[in-house]
Amino acid sequence: MFANSPEYEARLARPFAPPTITLKQIHDAVPKRLLRKDPLRSSCYVLRDVFFCTVFFAFAGSIEALLQSGFCGYFPLTSTWQIVLLRALMWMTYWWWQGLAFASFFCIAHELGHGTLYERRWLNDVLGFILDTFILTPFFAWKVSHNAHHKAVASMERDENYVPHLRSDYKLPPQERATTVDYAEVLEETPILVLTRMLVMQIFGWWYYLGWNALGSKMYPPGTNHFSPYSALFKPEQRRGIIISDIGIAVMLSILVYAGRLYGWKAILGYYFIPYVLCNHWVVMATFLHHSDPTIPHYRKEEWSFLRGAAATVDRPLLGWVGRFFLHNVSHDHVAHHFFSFIPFYNQPEVTKAIQTVLKEHYNYDSTNEFYALYRSFTECVFVEEEGSIVFYKNRHGQAAREVAEGAVQEIKESGWNPDDQDRMKDEEDLEH
Repeated sequence: MFANSPEYEARLARPFAPPTITLKQIHDAVPKRLLRKDPLRSSCYVLRDVFFCTVFFAFAGSIEALLQSGFCGYFPLTSTWQIVLLRALMWMTYWWWQGLAFASFFCIAHELGHGTLYERRWLNDVLGFILDTFILTPFFAWKVSHNAHHKAVASMERDENYVPHLRSDYKLPPQERATTVDYAEVLEETPILVLTRMLVMQIFGWWYYLGWNALGSKMYPPGTNHFSPYSALFKPEQRRGIIISDIGIAVMLSILVYAGRLYGWKAILGYYFIPYVLCNHWVVMATFLHHSDPTIPHYRKEEWSFLRGAAATVDRPLLGWVGRFFLHNVSHDHVAHHFFSFIPFYNQPEVTKAIQTVLKEHYNYDSTNEFYALYRSFTECVFVEEEGSIVFYKNRHGQAAREVAEGAVQEIKESGWNPDDQDRMKDEEDLEH
């Protein structure tokens, strides 16, 4: 459980050389039937998510009645400690599954934000807005920044989230003068502090990003957020959608306040707030692990291309079949999603198999236990250097887990491969789509 996977160890053992394949090779490997949307199948997934959320609410509402009746007389409870213990177990069961159901709303709204489930844009937007609003997520605002992230993933200058900190952000001495003492003085932490910071990220990280652009692009000024229509994130023509998102969240908060006054704040805490916190945990965990890994590169503008950025992410079997079911393949097939964000999530497993044959060693998969992987990335993905066209995270000792193969970049340039050609090809494909 607390060990690196074989796939991760294989990447560590292999110096990195940027991929030189083309987007045409990637696209030619994927059967065209996988690009098509199936509105009936899409609707079934939306209804399935709503169904399970409703079932879990009903389960929570029946907990006290079941305890009082001794499960309809089949298992009469004879002591107080039995009732207390069973009540706690039943509520924890509810919180676990309802947290995943709330996360399923986020994941399917993410698909709707990409327009992958229906041909009609308004239908994608209406359903995505309703589902995201229920879990207090600004649908139209996050849709803008997330689609911008897809256009610039792993770019040090232009990516929208999980942009690495720089050496200068920690006020560390230059690499050639930094000593072990320098790193320890600035970055060394006690285990309890590391755990506390991880919990803060998992519980509040989503709102830190939405409200303060935490780990977002450094090209935006302080105060950038997802709620102001005049935020630097948005263009003037996008402001109406931001206002609609804000109104939706205000309405949902009003409903929660009304319900709290009607049924009591303890009920809101148990039925909604704890599952909501767990939902945010799964969202932050999944997205952080997609793009923060010691073996995965980030690129500066002279070496970045759409293909290289799309390949610089990781597939993980997050929560096994439960993750596939409730999180809609968001972690299992994330590499494919970055190459084909317009393909429905239910076709992505086949896309993953197809592109593996082209990407080969550049396909990144990691079966490391997800909670250990979270700790590993949190403690080892600390900062990157100010210089270098291809950079890897360094840990709190100033050490990178992986390096660029000697001469790899120069050999690619001499071969005539040009990352700008990849960008032009992607622009043409976007226009065609």
